[in-house]
Amino acid sequence: MILVDMHVHSDYSDGTCSAEQLARRAKRRGLSLLALTDHDTMDGQEPFLRECTRFGVPALTGLELAADEPFTLHVLGYRIDPNDSELAAALVNLRSLRRERNESICQKLRGLGLNITLEEAETEANGEVVGRPHIASVLRKKGYVVTPRQAFERYIGQDAPAYVARELMSAEQCIAMIRRAGGLPVMAHPYQTRLGLEELEKVAARLKDAGLWGIETVYPGYSAEQMFGLMRIAGKYTLFTTAGSDFHSGDCGADVGMPVSEDFLPWARLGVR
Repeated sequence: MILVDMHVHSDYSDGTCSAEQLARRAKRRGLSLLALTDHDTMDGQEPFLRECTRFGVPALTGLELAADEPFTLHVLGYRIDPNDSELAAALVNLRSLRRERNESICQKLRGLGLNITLEEAETEANGEVVGRPHIASVLRKKGYVVTPRQAFERYIGQDAPAYVARELMSAEQCIAMIRRAGGLPVMAHPYQTRLGLEELEKVAARLKDAGLWGIETVYPGYSAEQMFGLMRIAGKYTLFTTAGSDFHSGDCGADVGMPVSEDFLPWARLGVR
């Protein structure tokens, strides 16, 4: 068995670790592959690749996009050129829409009597891509909630009074964007869709026709039965399997790395650095 992780986040999006800290963790754990998959940005890839080279960690560029579906569906992209100009322009637009959404959330919170501004959330995010976790952190620091989870439950989670939906691309558009940038699109954490295996198979079949390359089958908390079900779908539709921890922070004892067999990944297709 080896350890790989194709789904981690840095402080360039909603993670708390720097590129150096991620590379150091991967080195300590003996990872055979680490991929940085921040939300809507490739800005962290240059320092990430540099630090992985410094620590001797095999690395892969990545990205995570949210798709507009009736259910939660995220698409990971691997082996993407961080300097692709068309992709960069599209990501700038996505981040602009994200900022508008964050401002709307803050406006709703102020309407509920909570004194919070987008600038405070941006400070919390250290100038990088701001997300609801940063707003939740500000709410906690100001004493409006005890934990970030409580912030989501009371104020900013789906169906909560300050929730604002995001403007998203379709899953097909996400896949096309990744493909145009030379990347390999993968369905992230499939069970977060809350769909059963039959419904997931229909989604996989549809997205395979749109250019889907793989499915994230090994993920924290998935049972052997769940992973086997996803692997069966992947095999049926000639999709590759990937593994990722979705690591954001080590605060809860989590760490990078998922155990897989040495032949689990299609190394030749990945173009690992």
